[in-house]
Amino acid sequence: MFVLNRFNLLIAGSACVLILNGCSFSDSSGSISDSIGSISDSSSSFSGGSTKYESDVEDYTYAYLKSTSGTTNYADFQNGLSDIAKKRGISDWESDDHTYKGIGKALKKARIEGVGYETYKKNFGDSNPTKMKQIQQGYDSQD
Repeated sequence: MFVLNRFNLLIAGSACVLILNGCSFSDSSGSISDSIGSISDSSSSFSGGSTKYESDVEDYTYAYLKSTSGTTNYADFQNGLSDIAKKRGISDWESDDHTYKGIGKALKKARIEGVGYETYKKNFGDSNPTKMKQIQQGYDSQD
């Protein structure tokens, strides 16, 4: 024989609430997991995301250098960098060290040397000594 006491009523009542609200419980747990995913994605720009961004810049720059055959439209190049930065959650790509290190790596990968390298370094670095130094660091890291 089944005896109802407060404990059984509490469990039975809780079960009914969970059954009745099952959809909203799973919906809210989905929202939590979505939020955690968003936090995880945004935090990647602070940890491994920087290296992923730098790698994306390197790949993009390399492809750009190979496709332009010496004729460069710098505005198009900058628009592409801006798109990559947005994708990776970088809000100020023009001031991000990884932008210029990625460019330097691409210049080395493309085997650009001498006067051509110095010209690209000056142009891509906006003649800014700090940016040009970061390009050089990326270039030198590819040995």
